Amino acid sequence: MRNQKARETAFTGMLFALAMTLSFLESLVSPLLGLMPAMKLGLANIVVMYALVFLRGRTALMLVLLKALFSFLTRGATAGFLSLCGGLLSFLVLWLLLRAPFVVTGYIFSACGALAHNLGQLLGAALLLSSRLALGYAPALMVAGLAVGAVTALLSRALFPMLGRITGRQNEKIKF
Repeated sequence: MRNQKARETAFTGMLFALAMTLSFLESLVSPLLGLMPAMKLGLANIVVMYALVFLRGRTALMLVLLKALFSFLTRGATAGFLSLCGGLLSFLVLWLLLRAPFVVTGYIFSACGALAHNLGQLLGAALLLSSRLALGYAPALMVAGLAVGAVTALLSRALFPMLGRITGRQNEKIKF
């Protein structure tokens, strides 16, 4: 039991390092793609989706919290808060989709996660600004969420089967 806990902690640490690496890479690539401020590809969220599908919800939630803490430490309180808002709403939506009584497609899973993340950040921004002004950004972020969902679905389709073999777990709820 103790060895299993150490293994899980180490694996969670590696997943967190991977999420931070992907976050850094997307911060370099996003401006080159001409994306609006605050729009990113959501590459780090693939790690959270992986943890939800192949590991435990608790591990995925820990990654969301660690990502928000990292944003707080590296980019400030506002970025940390918005990361937390987006990450928690996305986590909740994805967790609920995994418990749906039907098989969900990879695109629906990824797009719902991206849309929920964007919506969570918009709601967090509206709360910080004490105004609905931030919600004016919603249409652009919702379109971006659909596009980003397609990108993360394609990447997940390529990565998840291989990663599932590494962990020895099967994916039966998401059809990639």
